[in-house]
Amino acid sequence: MKKEFNLENYNFDLPKELIAQKPVSPADTCRLMVLDRKSQKIIDDKFLNLTKYLKAGDVLVFNDSKVLPARLKGKKETGGKVEILLLKQIKQNTWQCLVGNLSIKKQLGIKLSFSKKLNGQIIKREKDTAQIKFNLSGQKLMEQILKIGQMPTPPYIKRIAKANEYQTFFAKKLGSAAAPTAGLHFTPRIFKKLKQMNAQIEFVTLHVGLGTFQPIKTPDITKFKIHDEYFELNTKTAHNLNLAKKEKRRIIAVGTTSTRVLESCTSNKKLKAKKGFTKIYIYPGYKFKFIDGLITNFHIPKSSLILLVSAFARKKFIDKAYKHAIQKKYRFFSFGDVMLIK
Repeated sequence: MKKEFNLENYNFDLPKELIAQKPVSPADTCRLMVLDRKSQKIIDDKFLNLTKYLKAGDVLVFNDSKVLPARLKGKKETGGKVEILLLKQIKQNTWQCLVGNLSIKKQLGIKLSFSKKLNGQIIKREKDTAQIKFNLSGQKLMEQILKIGQMPTPPYIKRIAKANEYQTFFAKKLGSAAAPTAGLHFTPRIFKKLKQMNAQIEFVTLHVGLGTFQPIKTPDITKFKIHDEYFELNTKTAHNLNLAKKEKRRIIAVGTTSTRVLESCTSNKKLKAKKGFTKIYIYPGYKFKFIDGLITNFHIPKSSLILLVSAFARKKFIDKAYKHAIQKKYRFFSFGDVMLIK
C-alpha cells in the first residue's frame, strides 16, 4: 500500500477544547484561515474579511439543502428509550435510519413509539442502518417530524443545537440529515459584501446523508465505499457556471457538498445539468475538473472530508495548515472556524 493511501496518515491529535460546541455569534465573526496553494502561504484573518481574498467576477457556489430535524427520540415496546436518525426516504411512510440503543440482532420487527400520533416498526436491517415503516405517511408524517424532531448534530457536539444554529440562512430544499456546515458562516451581511464587489452567487443542492456520519474503517483508503447522496444541478445554474468558466472566472465551492455536485456533473471541462445520486469519492490523486477554490471547515481525522481537502490542496500543505490551526487554537468541526483554499 502506498503511503498516501494509508488511512493512518490522515489522523491527528486534537485537544478536546478545540471542538466547538456552539457557533460564534454572529456566525460571520468566526476566524478565517486562507491557504494560498501557489505561494504555500497561510494567512490568519477574520471571516468578515473574506472579500479581501476574492476578486470581482468570482463565483461562489452554495448548497441550498435544508436540514431535516431528523433526530427522533422514542420508546421501545418494553419501555426502554431509543433514538433514531432519519437518513433517506424510501417510500411515503418508510425511511432508512440509524438506530441507537438497540441490539442489532433484536431490531427486526420491533415497534417504536415517538409521540401520541407517531409510531413505527423496523421492517428491514441493512449493514449499519434499518428501514422503519411509520403509521403516518407523506405530509402528515412530515408534520410530525418537524414538530417533534431535533437537529441531527454530530455526536461530538454535546448540547442540543437550536434550529437556526444548524441551518444556513439561505436553506431552501428540505432533505439533509446534517448541515452543509461551510455555509453556516455566511450571513445576509456577507452576501451584501459579495454583491457589492460583483462576486456571483449560485446554488446547487446536495442532501447530506449517511456518508457524513460514517468513519472510514478500511486501512487502505482506496478500498472504502462511500454512501450515495441525492443532488440537483439545474440547467440555468449549469449554464451560468459554464459561462463563468469560459470567461476564466474562478469557481469557488462553498463546502465539500457543493464540490461533490460540481465534480459529479463535469464532463470534458463542462457542467451538465443533472439530478440523482452521487457516489463520488475524492481522495489524494484525484484530478479536479471544475472548481478553482474551496471554502470549508476544519474536518474530523480519518474522514472522507479531510481526504477531499487533502486532494485539493495537497496533503503536505493541509498537514501544515492543521498543525498551525491547533497551535493558534482555531475552533474545529461543524460549529468551528473556516478556511479558504485558493
